[in-house]
Amino acid sequence: MWPAPARADALPLADLVRMPRLGDTVIELHDVADGYGDGLLFEHVDLGLGRGERLGVVGPNGSGKSTLLDIIAGRREPRSGRIVRGSTVRVGYYDQRSADLPPDARVRELIAGPARQPDWSDAALLERLWFGTDAQWAPVRLLSGGERRRLQLALVLRQGPNVLLLDEPTNDLDLDTLRALEDMLDAWPGTLVVVSHDRAFLERTVEDVVVLDGHAGRSGRVARVPGGFAAYVAARRSERRPGRAGPAVAAPRPSPGGGPVRGRPEPGERRRSPSTLRHLMRRAEADVEKLREQQSTLTAELATVRDDHARLAEVGERLSAVGAELDAAEEAWLALAEEAESQGLAT
Repeated sequence: MWPAPARADALPLADLVRMPRLGDTVIELHDVADGYGDGLLFEHVDLGLGRGERLGVVGPNGSGKSTLLDIIAGRREPRSGRIVRGSTVRVGYYDQRSADLPPDARVRELIAGPARQPDWSDAALLERLWFGTDAQWAPVRLLSGGERRRLQLALVLRQGPNVLLLDEPTNDLDLDTLRALEDMLDAWPGTLVVVSHDRAFLERTVEDVVVLDGHAGRSGRVARVPGGFAAYVAARRSERRPGRAGPAVAAPRPSPGGGPVRGRPEPGERRRSPSTLRHLMRRAEADVEKLREQQSTLTAELATVRDDHARLAEVGERLSAVGAELDAAEEAWLALAEEAESQGLAT
């Protein structure tokens, strides 16, 4: 057992969680394909994770983000392809599932595990995740929802992973837990893969993103975009401009909320306030997510009505209409993002 340092945060996080050193080979995916039922979500995926890499995974609901993360973690075998994992790799997986924690167990005792007594290193790790002394000795049944999520993360870290996988880690987090997670990831020395819809969180935590664009019933592309989420948004924005690949934006299109889609203000035009822009962007993002869910549901329904031609036509028309609405909603969000960028606001 090491002697306790003078300060709880003086020990590097890699030592505090007893992380083994990664070798040259981490995790590699070669020509991987996977899906559900008769359909593929993605195929021909080649992806290599390096030592200390920080990678985000983005895409619409149902595109296979969590499936890809399960394959990387070794929880799921793909339909085809080859996975290579280095001999020193130890994966920690922090997902959206709530751990079944004994309600009367105390926090520090859970972190120490059944084989030993809690020590200063357990206390130091909990302090990194914003557990004060009183909270460290509290029974699980007295913890708030955010504190339970922090405890789940601490339990993952106590396994000593050098590859950390996070599946929608910011869902339902309170502010303290979100700040604790961001602080911890700032100091994380291992390899990191994050699936998230939270743009601000991705911008703060990853360097590159992998983009999935498939959905149930249609295999999509899996493309790596260097430069993080901002580079991904910029690439999508450029695809929609006249003279570039992809649909040209000839004129403003109506947003789902009924207002015009606007980008940078014209000279002399009054700028909208930052709070208004953020409100409009949140609403536009909600529109996009709702339409993506509708698209995914209709796509799945389409596969079940193949022998009913009347129903097939009806569902197909609805799917086409939702697709058009989704295009408009995405352009609305991109235009708002461009306006926010022109004012120096983080998007």
